Amino acid sequence: MPSKQNSYAKPDFWTQKAFKEGYPARSVYKLEEMDKKFGLLKGAATVLDLGAAPGSWTTWLLRNTKSEGSVVSVDLNPLAKDVKSDKLTFIQGDLLSDDVRKQLEEKGPYDLVVCDAAPLTTGNRTVDTARSTALVDMAIYYAQKMLKEGGSFCVKIFQNGSQQKELEKMREIFSSARGFKPEACRSESFETYLLGLNKKKLSKEGM
Repeated sequence: MPSKQNSYAKPDFWTQKAFKEGYPARSVYKLEEMDKKFGLLKGAATVLDLGAAPGSWTTWLLRNTKSEGSVVSVDLNPLAKDVKSDKLTFIQGDLLSDDVRKQLEEKGPYDLVVCDAAPLTTGNRTVDTARSTALVDMAIYYAQKMLKEGGSFCVKIFQNGSQQKELEKMREIFSSARGFKPEACRSESFETYLLGLNKKKLSKEGM
C-alpha cells in the first residue's frame, strides 16, 4: 500500500486535470462539485474567498460568476501571478486584523463566502484539528457578519469531534447546514467541508 507521503508527491488525476485546465491546485474540483450539488454560486454576484492562495478557488469563481460580478480574495500569501481579472480584488493580510476586516466590510455584503484555508500542520492530529476548528470559527464569523440574507457559505474542516458543534452554530445562521466530502478529496485525507445554505434574516441581537 503506497504511503501517504508518496501519494501526495505523485500527481493524481485531479492534479493533472487542474494543470491542464489552468488552475494552481487540484482543490478547485472540490468547490466545483459542491457548486453542482448545492448551487452555491446560483445567483451570486459578489463572492468572498477567505484563505485564497494560491488561487484555484478564486480562479474558478472568476470564471463562473456573472460578468458584472466581483470576487474579493484574502490571504497572508500572494495569489499565483496568473490569477488576474478586472473582477478581482485581492487583499494580502491577516483575517484576524481589524484593518483587513474593515476592508472586507467595505467591499461587501456578499452573496457567497467560501473558505478553503488550512492551518499549518504539525503532524499531531489533535493540534492540527484544533487549529482547523479555530479557522472554521473565524470563517463562520465572516459569514455571519458579511453575507447577505439568502447567501451561502462553505468552509473546510479537519474531521474531528467538533463538526457537530460547528454545524449547530451554522444552523442558527442558515436554513440548512450539513457536512460534505467531495470526491476530489484525497482518500487518505481527513478534511471535509461544512456548508450553510440560505442565510436567515438575523435579529439585531444576533448581529
